[in-house]
Amino acid sequence: MLNLYAGIGGNRKLWKDVDVTAVEINSDIAKIYQEFFPDDKVIVGDAHEYLLKHFKEFDFIWSSPPCPTHSKMKLFCKSNNKQMGNENREPEYIDFKLYQEIILLNHFANGNKWVIENVKSYYKPLIKPILIDRHYFWSNFHIAYIETEYGGDIRQGHCKELSKVKDVNIDNYKIEGRRKDAVIRSYFSPILGKHIFDCAFKLVQKPLTYR
Repeated sequence: MLNLYAGIGGNRKLWKDVDVTAVEINSDIAKIYQEFFPDDKVIVGDAHEYLLKHFKEFDFIWSSPPCPTHSKMKLFCKSNNKQMGNENREPEYIDFKLYQEIILLNHFANGNKWVIENVKSYYKPLIKPILIDRHYFWSNFHIAYIETEYGGDIRQGHCKELSKVKDVNIDNYKIEGRRKDAVIRSYFSPILGKHIFDCAFKLVQKPLTYR
């Protein structure tokens, strides 16, 4: 299994009996991931480049490319708004790594299971996803709809509040280049991560439902 832009591994938390290679560019975050999942192979590097070179080597690929340029928050925050660690809210081009990866895997993955996740965008997606909660998903398998366990607006809140809601704590870790509340906010729902994994391997037999 390949876990790209792995963060601290919320999506992977409930996967069982699997061999996982995780790629994370921030070395401090990668160290936390390694402590959380000591049996996983953790690579500090560029997930986008790693995918291009190694995607044929894995049975299942999960990718969560950076979301800030796609997020609906781009429309709601002014350039001087420094909330959530985002100090530059000026208009900018969207990061096309997202669509590059979708097109690559859709045409060249040769039947291996893959899913790409991102936030709900401020524009109409160029390639149609499915929507669950505030997440878009593109995949080569059916993902059945599920209610997630995180209620309310988790985009807001301080680190301690978010840690309690998401049941994960990184207080004792040092992270350079990222605010801890941003890391916790991006911590993916383990239940939703397991659900999608189960859908990929047909452990969930439910019709695909769009919200």
